[in-house]
Amino acid sequence: MRRVLPIILCLSLIVLVLPACKAPAQETPAQGAPPPPPAQKELLDAILQRGKIICGVNGGLPGFSYLDKTTGQFTGFDADYCRVLAAALFNDPNAVEFRPLSAAERSVALQTGEIDVLIRNTTWTSSRDATWGDFAPTIFYDGQGMMVRKASGATKLEDLKGATICVQSGTTTELNLADQMRARNITFTPLVFEDIDATYAAYEEGRCDGVTSDRSQLAARRSVFKNPDEHVIMDVVLSKEPLGPVVPHGSPRWFDVVKWAVFATIQAEEFGITSKNVDQFLTTDKPEIRRFLGLEGDLGQQLGLSNDFTVRIIRHVGNYGEIYDRSLTPLGLTPRGVNDLWTRGGLLYSPPFR
Repeated sequence: MRRVLPIILCLSLIVLVLPACKAPAQETPAQGAPPPPPAQKELLDAILQRGKIICGVNGGLPGFSYLDKTTGQFTGFDADYCRVLAAALFNDPNAVEFRPLSAAERSVALQTGEIDVLIRNTTWTSSRDATWGDFAPTIFYDGQGMMVRKASGATKLEDLKGATICVQSGTTTELNLADQMRARNITFTPLVFEDIDATYAAYEEGRCDGVTSDRSQLAARRSVFKNPDEHVIMDVVLSKEPLGPVVPHGSPRWFDVVKWAVFATIQAEEFGITSKNVDQFLTTDKPEIRRFLGLEGDLGQQLGLSNDFTVRIIRHVGNYGEIYDRSLTPLGLTPRGVNDLWTRGGLLYSPPFR
């Protein structure tokens, strides 16, 4: 009997302990616990369903994105890259809603989903990449410059000691100017404006001795001055300004489409395919060109596009060189320099289409 009693007690303890050991597996979520977050809808699907792209642009920068009041159409290099995306998705370069944005508005428009893509002379920086959105390949390599009146005789930054400089707020330009002048121990007075038109109006009215921005922007705005020949862009470069499309964070498929649509314009120029001869290439027997044009393989389908998306882009908008020559060559931005193909000493380089 003495031996049986301990055995009975042990068995009783095991029966009591086993349910307690199983309890965690049977627990239900705590009352009031938030449900798991829903999967984020891919932006590409929303754009395809909508049937058009909402593209954020400058709207007031000749050569890049500018509203032609005669035709009511947006023209320029950036505007054409909005059309590149529309052509790739919809086979229609006009399936774009252009949304003009100030420098201060652009990051908010991206982060709130007001626009699908920003193609607006926006410099790629580490902080913007982390907080604004995902930067696609650079479509224009620029640098900050300084424009002055030819009559001033100024040729270098040191000649602007004590000068008043017009600059736009909410841009990398403002900080670059302060950094460069401080490094050279040059005193100056910044005259800051939020609006691009007000910035250049103040300069043209003589309220400041110089105006600073990307060299391409200076050339673009000078082209619409009353007397363009009275103004010169100094032979100085204050910074690196890689400009390109930006898409909101969290839409990897849409990001891929934007990247490869840009690369398509670069690769087309490297292959020598233009809007005028693209149909002739549809009978080529070169494997790399057949893949590129969607005659073989499924590269377009992998991106969620038609296999001939590159043909659509080239036929409707052109290759990189055609887009550049149409809008930027008239501004005097020649030779192309770093904005030329890598095969000609520039920085433009597309990964393989394979």
